[in-house]
Amino acid sequence: MNFRFAHNNINVLDLEKSLRFYKDALNLVEVRRKVAEDGSFILVFLGDGQTEHRLELTWMRDRKEPYNLGDNEFHLALATDDFAAAHAHHQKMGCICYENEKMGIYFINDPDDYWVEIVPQR
Repeated sequence: MNFRFAHNNINVLDLEKSLRFYKDALNLVEVRRKVAEDGSFILVFLGDGQTEHRLELTWMRDRKEPYNLGDNEFHLALATDDFAAAHAHHQKMGCICYENEKMGIYFINDPDDYWVEIVPQR
């Protein structure tokens, strides 16, 4: 029996804002969408164009309040082949929320305050 990652899911309050953020910040693009017949939810799967892994964004029609992320101790991580350019881009976007220069990593936060770790490609 073998397993491999398929996707991670996060819930978002403003789907269009999140789609713009993930495109602008990380070049993630929509690869699939599922809309509930009654319109109560939309699932959008984003891909990096290089791997099969997907980020699933879930939008719930009736959700009006921001999601409680608790201590926000979980995160996604993406590697980049040009760490300096990525850092400059995210700094310009104003979305860097934490830097650990000693470890050579930093985090950005999305519109719903989920954290995404940026690491240099090794």
